[in-house]
Amino acid sequence: MNEYIKSLRKKIGHDLIIQCGASVIVLNEQNEILLQLRKDNSCWGYAGGAVEPNEPVEEAAKRELYEETGLIANKLELFGVFSGPDLHYIYPNGDEVSNVDIVYLCKDYSGELKCQDSEVSDLRFFPLDRLPENLSPPVRKAILRFAEEFLTRNK
Repeated sequence: MNEYIKSLRKKIGHDLIIQCGASVIVLNEQNEILLQLRKDNSCWGYAGGAVEPNEPVEEAAKRELYEETGLIANKLELFGVFSGPDLHYIYPNGDEVSNVDIVYLCKDYSGELKCQDSEVSDLRFFPLDRLPENLSPPVRKAILRFAEEFLTRNK
C-alpha cells in the first residue's frame, strides 16, 4: 500500500474509496501470462497497484511490475481500462475500494523474476487456456477478457 493510500486510510478507515490502479499483463514468448500469487487473498493476479499522486500511469505500471516481479518493462501497450461493479472489492483487512484499473500489455521485458516478499508468494507463467481457478476478484475480468481475445485471435 502506497503512502498516499495509507494516509487516506488513517483519515477514513475502511470506508469506500475510488482507487486508480496501473497494472501489467506480461506475456512470454510461449504466449503464457505471468501471474502472481498474492499473500493477502491467496489468489492469482497480475502485477499492479495504486498510482501515486502526480505519477504518470504508465510509469506507475512499470514501477509496480518491477517492485512485484523484478521485471523491467521495455515497452508497454494499453490493453484496456476496467471499472464498475466487477472491480468493487473489500480486501481481507476490511479496506473497501472501487477500482479503476488501467491495464497494459508487456511482451518486451528484461530482468529476472523475483517475488516481492511483502505481497507475493509465487510467480508463474500460465498457458492462457489453463488459468488457475482462484483468480483475484479485482483482476479476474481483465485476465479472462485478455485470454479470450488472445485465444480467439490466434486460433
